[in-house]
Amino acid sequence: MGLKSDKWIKEMSLKKDMISPFTSSQIRKGVISYGVSSYGYDIRVADEYQIFTNVNSTIVDPKNFDSCNVIEHKGDICIVPPNSFALARTIEYFKMPRDVLAICLGKSTYARCGIIVNVTPFEPEFEGYITIEISNTTPLPAKIYSNEGIAQVLFFQGDESCEISYRDKNGKYQKQIGITLPRVI
Repeated sequence: MGLKSDKWIKEMSLKKDMISPFTSSQIRKGVISYGVSSYGYDIRVADEYQIFTNVNSTIVDPKNFDSCNVIEHKGDICIVPPNSFALARTIEYFKMPRDVLAICLGKSTYARCGIIVNVTPFEPEFEGYITIEISNTTPLPAKIYSNEGIAQVLFFQGDESCEISYRDKNGKYQKQIGITLPRVI
């Protein structure tokens, strides 16, 4: 299994629609960078957020998630409250090849501000927008910039295709469109 280069990412995105919309170079001037990097792709956060709140004082239960735990927000920026959390989605839509696994890591610009981005791996043949988890670990409000870079995706190609892909097992988040809350099926 090997890490894939910018050349491979460009080829897979332009010929096989792996990332859409696709930015073939890294955009940096005046924004938190996004687009192709040396060995990855910097994804952008859309302007749709679901911010965790304790207004209703419900329990956060991944097996029975109560949507009263979040409030919806749409805008050019999102303020994540101190020691809190927000969900967002990528601008980019992904169609993962059967022999490729992607891992997503937060960008250092946000990490240096105490903002941690968590995204689970993109499994082979996953398709959809990516739901992004943004944690503000600081005691201060944190600002997230919509339509700018939020995390970097690294692509690893296997020596052979997997036996059972995310699509084969009818993954519960397959073809997700917006921010997808946790669910157990």
